[in-house]
Order: sequence, then C-alpha cells, then structure tokens
Amino acid sequence: MSEVSQSQVEMAVKGYICPYLNDDLVSASAVKDIAIDGAKVTLKIELGFPANGYVETLAQALRDQIAAVECVSDVVIEIGSKIISHTVQRGIKPHDNIKNIIAVASGKGGVGKSTTSVNLALALAAEGARVGILDADIYGPSQPRMLGAKAKPQTEDGKTMLPVICHEIQSMSIGYMIEEDNPMIWRGPMVTQALEQLLRDTKWDNLDYLVIDLPPGTGDVQLTLAQKIPVSASVIVTTPQDIALLDARKALKMFEKVEVPVLGVIENMSTHICSECGHEEHIFGAGGGEQMAADYDVRLLGSLPLDITIREDVDVGTPTVVADPDGAIAQNYREIARRVAAGLSQQGKDYSTAFPNIVIQNT
Repeated sequence: MSEVSQSQVEMAVKGYICPYLNDDLVSASAVKDIAIDGAKVTLKIELGFPANGYVETLAQALRDQIAAVECVSDVVIEIGSKIISHTVQRGIKPHDNIKNIIAVASGKGGVGKSTTSVNLALALAAEGARVGILDADIYGPSQPRMLGAKAKPQTEDGKTMLPVICHEIQSMSIGYMIEEDNPMIWRGPMVTQALEQLLRDTKWDNLDYLVIDLPPGTGDVQLTLAQKIPVSASVIVTTPQDIALLDARKALKMFEKVEVPVLGVIENMSTHICSECGHEEHIFGAGGGEQMAADYDVRLLGSLPLDITIREDVDVGTPTVVADPDGAIAQNYREIARRVAAGLSQQGKDYSTAFPNIVIQNT
C-alpha cells in the first residue's frame, strides 16, 4: 500500500477556498503543520482572524477534502486563531494596548452606522476576539444608550480612565461623562482634542480590535483620526439610496487619500421586512452597495435588513447580536465580522515591535 505524501494533503487542502479569505489556506499561509502517521493525517490550521462560528464548518470541509485522498483513513483537524497587529499610517506609532483599530464611517447621518458599529464590535467578540468600541461622535454620542451603560468611567491613578464594560466588550464615550440631554457646544479644536483624550487616556486592556464609531461627514474628527490615531483599516456603511451612496463614496475616497485601507462596504437597510407579514421589499433601492464596492474594487462585506427588532434592541441597550444571538440577523452580523477581520488579516503586518531600540552610549 502506497503512503500518503505531504504534497497530496496540500493539494487536497488547496481544493477548499475559504469564503472569508477568498483564497485557499495553503496560499494564505494558514497551514502550520501536516503530520502523517501511516493512514492518519493531522492538520493544524492557524487563522489570522477570530472565527468561533466558522470553525466547525471549516473543519468538516477540510476533513472531507483530505479523506478523499487515496490511502487516508483517519483525519484530525486542529484549528486555532492568532490575531496580530497590522500596519497603520506612516509616521504614527501603534497603540501599546490595541492591536488593531477599525474605523467605521458613513459620510452621511441616518444610515445606521452606530447601530452597525456596536453590533460589529459585539460580533467580533462573539467570534472570540478581545474587543472595544470608542464613540467618536462627541456632539451626538449614542453608544452608552445602545450598550445600556450608565456607569461613569472609574480611575485607578487619577490620570487614566478604565473603560466601561458592557456585554463583555470595553467601551468609552463622552456620553458617559455628561447628562444624556446635555448638548456639547464645542468648537472643532475642542472636539478633536476630546477624541484624542478618550483614546489616549482610556486604559484599554489588551484589545485585538478597537472599533471607532465615527460621526458623519469628512471634517475635523475624521482628519484627526487620519493624522494622529493609528488606524489599521476602515469600513464604510451606506444604504442603497443614491443620496447616501454619494456621501459614502466621499468617505471612502477620504480614507484612500490618507492611506487607510478600506476593507469594504456594509449595505444597511438593504431591504425592509414587514413586521406583520414578513414581506421583503427594497424601499431604498437595490444593489447600491454592491455597485459601489465594484466601482472602487473593495468588498461588499454584507447586507442588513431594515428590521424593527434591530432598532428596538439598541433602544433598550441590548443590541441584536446579544439580544438574539442565534437569530438570522445576529448571524448576519457575525458573517460580516468574520469578513472584516479576515480582510484585515491579509493586510501588512506591523513589525515595529520586532526591532529593538538602538541606544548609542559613550564609553
């Protein structure tokens, strides 16, 4: 009986294309070890993104691929993930306690960006990552209400703030420090300084991802983000409506100009689902997000419905990903989260911590 070879196993693994990486796992450098013991094959996979909801599907797919190889009678699949830091804008030092910062932008208000941001953060956490969310909308902070958080940030040293923990993610917002109905009557420089302080003075605890929920537009806050905050990647939220797409395109082009990679487009409110009869209708138009993704050669990360439960869930402080974790909408958010994280895993790695500081001393 002929023996199984490593090349045969590699070819079998190459036959499966990961839907999140859009590549096979050999080419994506996710195969860490192939051990062959007679007719038994043990395959070790290390993904660069959290994938709790995908592990079983992936393991079965790889098991089926390898089991089809001649002389293989036993297949063991071991899957883990390792999230690393990725490159940020040139000249900006990465944050010591945050591996990757993902900015979520829309260019226009009213498209559900904050709701998408909080559910994306919670979905990344559900997939197995350590996650935080920073509410960068100083004038209209909404994350405290959406997370159901009312606690004031605490301090241990009188200099830094501890993030507020809600639904097992870390969070910070100017909304934690003011009354909910208090307006922030600040000029631009004060707003940008506040954003920097919220990021810098929060004692984030070893995050894999920090999701920044940006305010609408392409003004002071966005410019500060691009020039002073180490951002690994961005995500654009839009609706299919033409007027929303116009502003979403501006947001995308802004990130291109400041050299922040755009991972893709999330189309929110793509269809309306009637709460009475379940009828689905494209009330804001159809295919806008897909067309925008095609025009700018980025990925359509997913489409979300205009569903009353999404709004109701954030209004009471339990976003859909935690309110109904097994429901179709929560699973949709988790699919999007895996695409976002997998897309980021294919960006350049940050090597800044790999090099020692060089100190010249006179002796």
